[in-house]
Amino acid sequence: MKKLRTLPFLAAAALLSLAAGHAFGGGTHEHPAENGTAEAPLDIARAADDVPAPIGLRPPQTVKVDLETVEVTGRLADGAAYHYWTFGTKVPGPFVRARVGDMVEVTLTNRSDSSEKHSVDFHAATAPGGGHFATEAAPGESKSFSFKALKPGLYVYHCAVPEAAQHIANGMYGLILVEPEVPLPSVDREFYVVQGEIYTKASFGAEGMQGFDVAKMYAEAPEYYVFNGAVGALLNDGALKAKVGESVRIYFGVGGPGQTSSFHVIGEIFDRTYQLASLSSPPLLDVQTVTVPPGGATVVDMTLDVAGEYVLVDHALPRVAKGLIGKLIVE
Repeated sequence: MKKLRTLPFLAAAALLSLAAGHAFGGGTHEHPAENGTAEAPLDIARAADDVPAPIGLRPPQTVKVDLETVEVTGRLADGAAYHYWTFGTKVPGPFVRARVGDMVEVTLTNRSDSSEKHSVDFHAATAPGGGHFATEAAPGESKSFSFKALKPGLYVYHCAVPEAAQHIANGMYGLILVEPEVPLPSVDREFYVVQGEIYTKASFGAEGMQGFDVAKMYAEAPEYYVFNGAVGALLNDGALKAKVGESVRIYFGVGGPGQTSSFHVIGEIFDRTYQLASLSSPPLLDVQTVTVPPGGATVVDMTLDVAGEYVLVDHALPRVAKGLIGKLIVE
């Protein structure tokens, strides 16, 4: 034990995690073939238009949220697969929509074929752990908790089982929108985009099954930056689509676990930007680029005046070469 105390903090933390059964192997867990294989990985990318309809004016209600944690082998990039940990086989997890005053009832079920405990921490819940302590579930278990949505905003949720950063990096994050009592201005189209990082042993572009690298995670040196879970998730058939003259709202978050985003749409200016996803504050007008920290979010509105292809980026532009690019196609 004396030798352990002399180790750097992060090395000691890694050893303790291993001793507790949280091995950082990544990609070695055996699971059913329907959860994907290296030869036939699942499409884990959440569609950007997978957004529930606005709630609008109504009295408070109970909103039930059922989350299933599933470990899958998914497509990371062309020719590359990765062992994702997910909420419902997709990254990010489902977009949750509630209204101020609603009671949100969350049930988390951890699939029996999982290798790890999983949980969920809702940043919208004002209680210790955000629900993590109530929902930490072993494989095959279901856990529940409830919280009242007290403050409007767009909030991140994520798994918080140690090592939380690993669970997040493997895909366990999503957004919950708590609509204000007075609804936001209506728009023609809404989209859901979340930025994340993936830390693989091999360099960006390697083919085959990619293993998780804990040293790169602690160094905050990801090999991949992704929108909605995978390289190319928001390109081609996955691109955001709209028409000239329409208004568009993007609910944008950063799962992380470590990098801040400078979200920008090349060729557009955000008409309204709800900085740090505060829906109680007046929006900023006419913004080019918005900063979003890990575990944070923003809401941006824009009006599309000219047809063409608009590129979504983090304006830390070297990240484009590591997978972080999407498109908004305006017809």
